[in-house]
Amino acid sequence: MNVMWRTLIVMLTARRRLRRGGRLGPSEISRIRLTTLLTDIDLLRHMNNGRYLSLFDLGRWDLLVRTGLWDVMKSRGWYAVVSSETVTFRKSLNLWQRFDVESRMIGHDDKAVYLEHRAVVGGEVYARAIIRARMMKRSGGTLSHAELFAAVGRPEGVPEVDEWVHEWAAASALPPTRAEAPSVWN
Repeated sequence: MNVMWRTLIVMLTARRRLRRGGRLGPSEISRIRLTTLLTDIDLLRHMNNGRYLSLFDLGRWDLLVRTGLWDVMKSRGWYAVVSSETVTFRKSLNLWQRFDVESRMIGHDDKAVYLEHRAVVGGEVYARAIIRARMMKRSGGTLSHAELFAAVGRPEGVPEVDEWVHEWAAASALPPTRAEAPSVWN
């Protein structure tokens, strides 16, 4: 539940930052300051590895609101779902440690949008996640990039997605939802 409260706080703060500082460009970096709470800690007394992904979600909310994409998505019944993600850890975050979540769009292909999130302390990267997200319609189906870009404009200045990210996305993909996906262990 504390992530729900954090989400609401991040969204309200992002709205205020949007009004005061204007919109972020599609390739700009969103930064939010967080503190590792008692509910984030595991038995080893550092932030639980699963919590990083929950807190990186907060960075995505800030990015969506501050780029103006959230308002467009909400008004048209669109939403994003994470289709794959990978996270790499460098250093542990400890109880009450302050850190920044830095988020940015790193590109798109014909089916997905790619984002990078970092947990940063004093300019040093502690963890990094790469996220592959698909845009969906509440009315059903996948949102095409043509529809998305017609509504929000094609983002300029977004770098090409590194080849290894495409390779990772292909290697980690599961069968489509309408195909069989039996659980067979080799």
